[in-house]
Amino acid sequence: MADGKWRRAGATLIRVIAVWAVSTLTMLALAGVLPDFQLQSDDGDTTTRTAFTAAWGAGAFGLLSALVWPVLVRALLIVPALVLGALVFFLNGSLLLIALRLIPDGRGDAAPETAVVVAAVMSAVASATSTAFAVRDDEAYRRRLSRLAYRRRRGRPAHQGGPGREGPPGTVFIQLDGVGHDVLVAAAAAGLMPTVAGWLADSSGHRLTPWRTDWSSQTGASQLAILHGSNHDVPAFRWYEKETRTVMVSSRPASALEMQRRAIERTRDGGLLTVDGASRGNLFSGGAVQLALVLSMAARRGKGSRSRAGYFAYFSDPANATRTALSFVAEVVREIGQSTRARARKVTPRIKRGGLYPFIRAFATVVERDVVVAAVLGDMFAGRTAVYADLVAYDEVAHHSGPHSRDAEKVLERLDRSLALIAKIADRTPRAYRIVLLSDHGQSPGETFAGKYGLTLKDLVRAGSGLPVPRRAQRTRSASEARDAVRIALHRPVEGGEDEQAAKLSDPIVLASGNLGLISFPDIEGRASREQIDRRHPALLSTLANHPGIGFLLVRSEEHGSVVLGPDGAEAPIAELADEEGPLAVFGAGAADAVRRTDTFPHVADIMVNSMYDPRTGTVHAFEEQIGSHGGLGGEQSRPFLLWPRGLTDPLDIMAAESVESTGPVGSASASAAPGGGLVGAEAVHRVLTRWLQESSGPQVPVRAEGFAGAGPVDEPFPPGAPGAGSTVARTAEAIEPLPPPNRQDPAPDATGTTA
Repeated sequence: MADGKWRRAGATLIRVIAVWAVSTLTMLALAGVLPDFQLQSDDGDTTTRTAFTAAWGAGAFGLLSALVWPVLVRALLIVPALVLGALVFFLNGSLLLIALRLIPDGRGDAAPETAVVVAAVMSAVASATSTAFAVRDDEAYRRRLSRLAYRRRRGRPAHQGGPGREGPPGTVFIQLDGVGHDVLVAAAAAGLMPTVAGWLADSSGHRLTPWRTDWSSQTGASQLAILHGSNHDVPAFRWYEKETRTVMVSSRPASALEMQRRAIERTRDGGLLTVDGASRGNLFSGGAVQLALVLSMAARRGKGSRSRAGYFAYFSDPANATRTALSFVAEVVREIGQSTRARARKVTPRIKRGGLYPFIRAFATVVERDVVVAAVLGDMFAGRTAVYADLVAYDEVAHHSGPHSRDAEKVLERLDRSLALIAKIADRTPRAYRIVLLSDHGQSPGETFAGKYGLTLKDLVRAGSGLPVPRRAQRTRSASEARDAVRIALHRPVEGGEDEQAAKLSDPIVLASGNLGLISFPDIEGRASREQIDRRHPALLSTLANHPGIGFLLVRSEEHGSVVLGPDGAEAPIAELADEEGPLAVFGAGAADAVRRTDTFPHVADIMVNSMYDPRTGTVHAFEEQIGSHGGLGGEQSRPFLLWPRGLTDPLDIMAAESVESTGPVGSASASAAPGGGLVGAEAVHRVLTRWLQESSGPQVPVRAEGFAGAGPVDEPFPPGAPGAGSTVARTAEAIEPLPPPNRQDPAPDATGTTA
């Protein structure tokens, strides 16, 4: 034991000396090429003296970085995360200037702007050198990544490391946001994702299957069901609730928190990650104690609201901060170059990609990816039982560049490298891990509705209602989890869109979620009927149903119940809907069941509008500014994937073994196995993932019904194997309270709100 400690201490000393030596050489090289960086006195120095000065400066800079930097970052947690990222260079340069001032006889000097450059280069070189040495030492590598992830091992059972690792394996769920099944298969076959290709090719590796989303094919609905077991009454990315005059937005923290509360109340279960879980980069917590960049928790205040802790965990290492900041700048430049090239080549379809978008893209593809991946690695070294992480990079780029564009393919390549790192680390963690890869939806390409027809859905609704229409089509704000995550990182409120402005109660409210539109009449109590709409706006329904950019409408009829309306007078009661014929035939198998299920939601819109879909080209028309979209029915957006290790039970076997009665309050016609094979509905995916966790760690702990009464102290979960594990004592997603009712004096949202 003592010999082992001495060997580790000796190895650590060697690494420190090596990093110091490389840093010294780097400082000498920079002093030779940068005119404003000096390591000699004005009269000149011998080579030995200059080398000693560089060694002193490099050592002082290294010590300051190790000791002062974490304190600075912790103190600056009150600063918005992106501002902290921008301060990285300034802070690093300031530390270098202080280090130079500590050199005896004042031999070190640099201009402030030069100090920033020198500090950035030295941090990057030191990080690369340290990692290169540490990676050859499993224990050192484990300690380094565990430290960077800032994880605590409170009350966790020990797991033995090495080839003979004991205990049940943990599970890491990685969600590739927006990556459809066909996109993943094509990327693996084309060599863009060699890690995924290796998993598929290995006979003992992974298995792949597509699954079918609900009508609302977007992250809010899918991830809520995957993590919390239910997406009941989530008709779209955003929807209007008449009784409170509120627009619910899936990427708004307050709305996400309320959606999570409703799901927990419905299922009586804290979530997929209730037992020793970690939630990273998600919209919802999944019941996890360990949180980083979780949107629903951004609405919380006070102790227990630890979602932003992930930023400190990552940026506490100055080399990490410098590397990510440099990559951030490179990504901004890359996006500007790609958009400029697309304009020069007149690529179509194309949307505007200026303004803040380059920075939003860089946040999604660099900052969020780096922070989330580092947090996952830390969770694995901490031995957590279940980790669920969302990587949003592809979804953000595909919205603006197209799901099959070269820009999006480059993002897939970089995501595959992150998967390779996670897989490599899994061989070095104290417990074995199974890696499950999945997506929440795909994306369907196509020109925007406004780009194709010269008017937005809101304009068409107003025209069909006999209301004034602006002469110029107004730009429709796009839905974007990354955009709203940036606003939260900047401590800015997440906008509800133009619909938050004052409007006449008689004007319709028009919202969009990809190629799914929702139209509500705020002055009509409850769900408006077809007859009420026809009496008020006789031409509206026929105008919408017969427009070439619209596939079908869902509306309630007083005489026939809910009906689906299509072009040329096509009409079918939902009870008689069939996939093979009628208005939904072009949308394929499962469309009728998806529409029927949504029709039962209390907050389904007065008129639900799905865009056209061309099965020959796979294109749809988004009602917002996206040339790669999701949110409704039509094409690849409804066909995500599930990729799992072969040792786990086949999802279809799991669904076949379940009876309809065993589904409980979550059960529905859509949350099951499709007659022709494949999973249907995100709720079915939740049940599969829950079964997989049970297979290795035992049943997950249910939430007590009395836990929903309100806020208050909650019991901490027990780790597997600890006393009390398997009892009914559990947490209820941090005792989420319902949202307070809005001020009834507030005006109704503006009818111009068509954002999603």
